[in-house]
Amino acid sequence: MSLKSFGAKIFANKVVKKMNRWISKPEETQQKVFQQLIASAKTTAFGNDHDFSSINSHSDFINRVPIRDYEQLRPYADRVVAGEADILWPGQPLYFAKTSGTTSGAKYIPLTKESMPSHIEAARNAILCYIHETGNTKFVDGKMIFLQGSPVLGEENGIKLGRLSGIVAHYVPSYLQKNRLPSWETNCIEDWETKVDAIVEETKDEDMTVISGIPSWVQMYFERLQAVSNKKVGDLFKNFNLFIYGGVNYEPYRKKFESLIGRKVDSIELFPASEGFFAFQNQQNDPGLLLLLNSGIFYEFVPADQFFEENPPRLTIGEVEKGVNYVLIISTNAGLWAYNIGDTVMFTSLKPYKLVVTGRIKHFISAFGEHVIGKEVEQAMQEAMTQFGFSITEFTVGPQTQVEEGLPYHEWFVEFDGEPQNLEQIAKVIDQSMQTQNSYYFDLIDGKVLQPLKITSLRRDSFKDYMKSQGKLGGQNKIPRLSNDRKIANGLLELQG
Repeated sequence: MSLKSFGAKIFANKVVKKMNRWISKPEETQQKVFQQLIASAKTTAFGNDHDFSSINSHSDFINRVPIRDYEQLRPYADRVVAGEADILWPGQPLYFAKTSGTTSGAKYIPLTKESMPSHIEAARNAILCYIHETGNTKFVDGKMIFLQGSPVLGEENGIKLGRLSGIVAHYVPSYLQKNRLPSWETNCIEDWETKVDAIVEETKDEDMTVISGIPSWVQMYFERLQAVSNKKVGDLFKNFNLFIYGGVNYEPYRKKFESLIGRKVDSIELFPASEGFFAFQNQQNDPGLLLLLNSGIFYEFVPADQFFEENPPRLTIGEVEKGVNYVLIISTNAGLWAYNIGDTVMFTSLKPYKLVVTGRIKHFISAFGEHVIGKEVEQAMQEAMTQFGFSITEFTVGPQTQVEEGLPYHEWFVEFDGEPQNLEQIAKVIDQSMQTQNSYYFDLIDGKVLQPLKITSLRRDSFKDYMKSQGKLGGQNKIPRLSNDRKIANGLLELQG
């Protein structure tokens, strides 16, 4: 065992013991975070406008601070971007994480000196929990790759800005710098396809042990590696044994990954966002993600089926239940207050608090009142893949409301890894799973409002070409699993030629 491996085990034990202290006191931990946040921001513009000095309880907070998304918070955010201090949080941010906006251009998410460390520590602690549980430290002596956005940062009124993954690249610990790939020069390449080709050239002869990134883009990297080497990824990288991912559910990709790698490897799921690092998988046999209650984030949870009511319930950690779909609301030490990040989650455990990401509150299909969510379509696809043994590259679902004959239906656009011959049987199994999971969908099928779903098989590279056409190829971008309109559907169909 190398000195680095030995040290990693000792450090992992220390960190897990420290984590267990707040895990064992979830409500007390969250109350402390809440009080610290309110006290810290009392004299900011936002704190003054919302009378933070008189907030003594969560109910006070609910009465003074409504739930907002970025567009509703924009009057404050724009002042921060303009260079004003003490607006949402004391002082000025260290960085802006620039992300794509949905309605009014780019979003500039502040990262402060208080919030930035939690992004780094959470990613580190996820790996340390894995070491503590499995005892596996071999990978720390090999090469690691993190497929991410460019670390080149711009500047806005004296504050540096860039993609979160690019900002985080500046915080790689010195003891990992020698192990880390790709090179700085390659990481700075903006064009994604050029960048992936350069990464392949830099890594194909290295001892890669850890690979991290959004599954859809790591899949592209694996395919290019295989094309260049004529080897399975697991044969090319004999010591590769840990895949770290986030952004999307890995399950639809798992079968294709195992085919590309040639064997199974351990994986760790992360739940990071520009707004905060919320959770990570801390046990290999449990897909639930440990909610990070001690990282400067106060969480509220709104039942998803009540979210669009005038005054929906806003629950704290001690009030949630397992198996309920919640919209995640956060208040943070970066100055986001009762902020709707758009993600929906469901708790799988309350001791400790673990959850799974079920989708996006804006990404659903309810063209007919069915309110289908991402978790449901992913589970249905996974059941069909298990039963019929096929694998896919990607898929998305949208409604087909304009039909010449018969009833409307849900259209599933699937890029298969080799199209199966029994699409009708596969569609029946998927549709049955959807009816079992979603009673509204069942009622619409049973009541002859909808006909069963249909699968549209897409040519190879359809999703890659679609993302490229939208200027969103690579990095942290991902295809929405669900749409309530035909924009993505029509874009994909136009590319079929």
